[in-house]
Amino acid sequence: MIDYEKYDALALADLVRRREVSPKELLHEACKRIDERNPELNAVVWENRELSVQLIEDGLPDGPFCGVPLLVKDSGMPVTGFVSTNGCRFFEGATQTADSELTSRMRKAGFVFAGMTTSPEFGMNITTEARIYGRPTRNPWNLERSAGGSSGGSAAAVAAGIVPMAAASDGAGSIRIPASACGLFGLKPSRGRVPAGPKKGEGLAGLASYHAVSRSVRDSAAMLDALGGADLGAPYAAPTPDNGFLEATRRAPGRLRIGLVETSPNGTPIADECLAAIRETARLCESLGHHVEPTTLPNIEYEQQTGIFKLLIGVSALGAIEARSAILGRQPNRDELEPVTWEAMEYASRCSAFDYSKIVSLAHALGRKHAQHMLGFDVLLTPTLQHPPAPLGTLASPDMTFEGMFAHHAGHISFLSLANAAGVPAMSVPLTWTSDGLPIGSHFMGAFGQEQLLFCLAAQLEIAEPWFDKRPPMALQESPAPARSIQA
Repeated sequence: MIDYEKYDALALADLVRRREVSPKELLHEACKRIDERNPELNAVVWENRELSVQLIEDGLPDGPFCGVPLLVKDSGMPVTGFVSTNGCRFFEGATQTADSELTSRMRKAGFVFAGMTTSPEFGMNITTEARIYGRPTRNPWNLERSAGGSSGGSAAAVAAGIVPMAAASDGAGSIRIPASACGLFGLKPSRGRVPAGPKKGEGLAGLASYHAVSRSVRDSAAMLDALGGADLGAPYAAPTPDNGFLEATRRAPGRLRIGLVETSPNGTPIADECLAAIRETARLCESLGHHVEPTTLPNIEYEQQTGIFKLLIGVSALGAIEARSAILGRQPNRDELEPVTWEAMEYASRCSAFDYSKIVSLAHALGRKHAQHMLGFDVLLTPTLQHPPAPLGTLASPDMTFEGMFAHHAGHISFLSLANAAGVPAMSVPLTWTSDGLPIGSHFMGAFGQEQLLFCLAAQLEIAEPWFDKRPPMALQESPAPARSIQA
């Protein structure tokens, strides 16, 4: 058997095409690592290995990722036959009866669905410590630290070497936060780039995006090639690029105008190590021929952004709970929702249609302000997180309120939500580590529809400062444990 963890997803698929390894062997390797590493991590929460094997035996499409095992997020990514709970007890046992357009495209790309990864309840938190799972998801770089959220399980599983890439989503930073915390590459696509249908046209009124976290830039680019494009009846779509995203990783970006932002938009402090990281990244960019100059984010009142996300997140949770209530024929009990979710539901139920319309209009106005600001730059460089990965328990607590959650998170992720409100692409690139070995991501935002430019830059940075072989101790250990229920 090949050394599974030395390959990215595209390389593994190439080995399958050359018949040097079989899809069942790759699934076996992923399952072996789940058995060995997941008891500590708590990143994978649902599997059906017989169903995964059946996917292979039924015949895999000859897509770019043929035979590669993929984990999907336990929130908004239905796969036929899989149980998905949104990280919530009220959804326990919710077996999915159909793929979404998103997971259908993953299936057509040749992936083998291997299980579901942890997510905070309804993706609300920036750490993955949902009550339904019984214990937190741990960061492979330091098991006492958070893996981030809301795609924390996906990021932890990739960083630990279980799979080379995992599906993720981003409503206010939920791809980029765990990518930074776990030392991975994570890109949030433009609004309308990846479909959300057929049951909904968009997530969080267009603020949410679907994609992945990965170890290599090219895997992310090829995944976006596979996922991108409007689905049938989509209300809108991002412009289709020439030649695709994977091709963009093979060419130089040219000399870019990069705006360096060192002040948080809400005035909250930035840890010295996080400031040092983006300054080091700025110097790296200059050494590659780019022009870097100081700037700020657009003059946007941060409280306005908070108001947008409070309402849209609350409405999204309320809608999901009402849909589940209709299926079960009852409303949830208090112990089936975390206190923050209960308060979010109550908050949303007090809001009017006018409130919702006003908030969506405000989000669109922020997008226009960002677009105007970007006329002077190709990309903006900021910290991804304002602090290194947080100790477990500090970003989530049983007595946290809905209002308190936003106030608490404001000092950790204030650079990220603008990209969601504006609908623009943004990425966290794993270029630096702290003195005690924790990853720190550098955050780049582009203009609407400019994922190709970000991939060009990311690939250039990956060559200049390689991170693929930087692995947490857990992923450098041998995996002697046999996998359960897989016959290679």
